[in-house]
Amino acid sequence: MMSCGSQCPIHGNLSVRGRSFEGVVIKKFPKRLTLAFERTVYVRKYERYAKAMTKLHARLPPCMEQDIHIGDVIRVTECRPLSKIIHFVVVAKIKQNDARQKPREDQ
Repeated sequence: MMSCGSQCPIHGNLSVRGRSFEGVVIKKFPKRLTLAFERTVYVRKYERYAKAMTKLHARLPPCMEQDIHIGDVIRVTECRPLSKIIHFVVVAKIKQNDARQKPREDQ
């Protein structure tokens, strides 16, 4: 296991507080990822609800880097601002992507 340093809520001393979201990983970068989730928004003019997509950037601790891949469902929680766009940190992997299976060996 890699050393997480100070920016890990599990092994480091990064405190988490505030909002928590669950979403699907759509992009993965070194030390961060982008997740997307749907939410419903009330449209007053039509008196209906519409679906809206929200994207967030989150810090990916080194201890979770090997476990989380594109398409996985994860949970992120708010923390202090870590950079200009990163205000959330990954705290748990909820579900693995079903499409990502081990490659089959054909005859």
